Amino acid sequence: MDWSRFGDTLAALNAGLNATSAVALLAGLYHIRRRDAHRHRRAMTVAIAASALFLVSYVARVMLTGTHEFAGTGLARTVYLVILFTHMVLAVVVLPLVLRLLWLVRGRRFHEHARLARWTFPVWAYVSVTGLVVYLLLYRVYGYV
Repeated sequence: MDWSRFGDTLAALNAGLNATSAVALLAGLYHIRRRDAHRHRRAMTVAIAASALFLVSYVARVMLTGTHEFAGTGLARTVYLVILFTHMVLAVVVLPLVLRLLWLVRGRRFHEHARLARWTFPVWAYVSVTGLVVYLLLYRVYGYV
């Protein structure tokens, strides 16, 4: 297998990790709303693990194959770039928020954790879902140049 193919495989893995994170986040929300802290913790552990693995795999893929140009044109390109830009900006924003949530839980500061999680959850969910959308548009719907 050449580096390009390996990079494509990592991109597919990354999409799966983003999807896993999104599903785990929704499960975590479901469980905490039902006051099931044990299942919430398990779901959030999966979301954090999937997101951390994504970050490592993404960096490895970019180092191996670089970035790819979107092959779509016109409105499709504009939509893709808007999704990509918002995804990238919010991915940078969400990392310190998630780390802060972990710090608050570690210190058993659950009230502060809950207040911050109300803002962090939609951002993290958006980043996870749009990561999958970016992959689908770049690799599956339009292919890349």
